[in-house]
Amino acid sequence: MTKDNLEKALAAVDWNANVSVFTKDATQPEIVAKANLRLAVWSRQLEITDKGNPALAFVREMQVTGHQVAALIALALYKPAAGGMRTTFETALYYSYFRTHKAELATLVRDSEFFISKKEIIDYHKQHSHNFSALQQSFGLVSQIDLWYSGVSAIIHGQVPGGWTHHSSLEKTSHVPGVLPQVVDTFVAGEELIHRLFLCTIAQELWNGFSSTSKKYLLAGLAGSLRTASALDAA
Repeated sequence: MTKDNLEKALAAVDWNANVSVFTKDATQPEIVAKANLRLAVWSRQLEITDKGNPALAFVREMQVTGHQVAALIALALYKPAAGGMRTTFETALYYSYFRTHKAELATLVRDSEFFISKKEIIDYHKQHSHNFSALQQSFGLVSQIDLWYSGVSAIIHGQVPGGWTHHSSLEKTSHVPGVLPQVVDTFVAGEELIHRLFLCTIAQELWNGFSSTSKKYLLAGLAGSLRTASALDAA
């Protein structure tokens, strides 16, 4: 593709029309906005209660990437949105670990070969985070993470070719009615996993510093049995 061809292809896509199609029915954008709002509530409370922690950079990236996912979905760029969804989840997971592992965080920044996997972080929480094993079992957290993460990764890596890509050329980028709800549901499911991960880990330590309004918001809709298991108050 030449520069001229790329320019023509990009100009041929009615990006504004794609956004209009997405926002025309309030249901989908409302769902996406609600998920991002809960990420924002978590982010604000963590920035207050964990102030000065260098690992908060992961929280900021989590929130910003959630906004970018919303934009990518609206533009009908579904597969790039999948990459953003995984980044949103991974940055939340990294924060849950690196906030108490500052030496490793410094190594991560300094050494490009240093890497810690999703499984290693989950195993850490199982062994060291207070009551995590019992809590995650109540929430069904680890099994849900594995299922969601593998599904999104398969889309990103092209293991399910055509799953979220239905256009034969760039200039034909537009919404696919049968796929859009699936994309939105996948983002919402990922945000729910972040919510439950934080309830099972970080909230067990920092919850007392959260505002009463935020506590009520974050616990809203949580089943009574899960609220009891988490032992988090709403006051």
